[in-house]
Amino acid sequence: MAEWLYEAGIGEARAALIKDGRIVEARIERDGEGPRIGAVLSARLVEPGRVALDAPGEPVATVGALPPGTSLGTRLTVEITRMALRERGRDKPARARVTEAPPGDGPDLRARIGADGLAVTELRATGPDRLEEAGWSELINHVRTGHWPFPGGALWVDVTPAMTLIDIDGEGEAPALAKAGGIAAAHVIRCCGIGGSIGIDFPSLPGRAERQAVDALIDAHLPQPFERTATNGFGFLQIVRRRERPSLVEQIRLDPVATDAALLLRQAERAAGAGVLQLTARPAVADHIAAHPAWIAALEQRTGRLVDLRRDAAVKGAGHAQ
Repeated sequence: MAEWLYEAGIGEARAALIKDGRIVEARIERDGEGPRIGAVLSARLVEPGRVALDAPGEPVATVGALPPGTSLGTRLTVEITRMALRERGRDKPARARVTEAPPGDGPDLRARIGADGLAVTELRATGPDRLEEAGWSELINHVRTGHWPFPGGALWVDVTPAMTLIDIDGEGEAPALAKAGGIAAAHVIRCCGIGGSIGIDFPSLPGRAERQAVDALIDAHLPQPFERTATNGFGFLQIVRRRERPSLVEQIRLDPVATDAALLLRQAERAAGAGVLQLTARPAVADHIAAHPAWIAALEQRTGRLVDLRRDAAVKGAGHAQ
């Protein structure tokens, strides 16, 4: 029986769909990622096809199909149809469309996972760490390193401005490696919510029947909707999925400071002991947390302990809390 686990963490909400004790989908939603899909808010046309949103920092969004005669400076009401995306070397602004709908924030992560009718269990830091029992830290490490082992081989996953690339590496007969790697690749795509253009590099499969078997395997293991090419003679297959918000890979790989800050705050919520709660992290992570005093206040309220945030350049990764 599939079940969503949801955790309203400090600075980051996180959710995992668990089936047979395994995480099959993982999602995070961070403070400051910008307006969500479905958010309706006021905006001002600042140049043709671009508006400044009435949101913190006045982020820019692209907008199409403007009413005739709309001039620069005109106030509009827009709905977010794609969130802002971070890419290596550049960021993409959100996309929006003009609407007459009433203002609203759009569904948050908790609302979205509850919309599919599956059971949702809300976790507390004082209870069993069911996310960790299901492999949350291991999953985050796979995403961070881009290395996803499977029986007989491993995937190497990387994000580029053009597409997400998945390379299947391993030993043994090509058809068996392609089959195992294809199942693993479909799992990673679904688990991390990867959208847009995705390239999978299979072992070379000269036989048409072998390539068609790979195509059928992707169709069987990757939920619709998506479009794909056929696997070519060099073993390359391209998939295109709807891309409305950042994937887990983009969130973790392209913002390592925010990733480590969220991990440290999660660790701190569960730290045993009494007295002052000491958080030690590398300067970039400590500075990121310090720039959000509401996070520190929330941590003090949840734990009943004063927080002492320390910087240590020798600390690696997320740091530690005690």
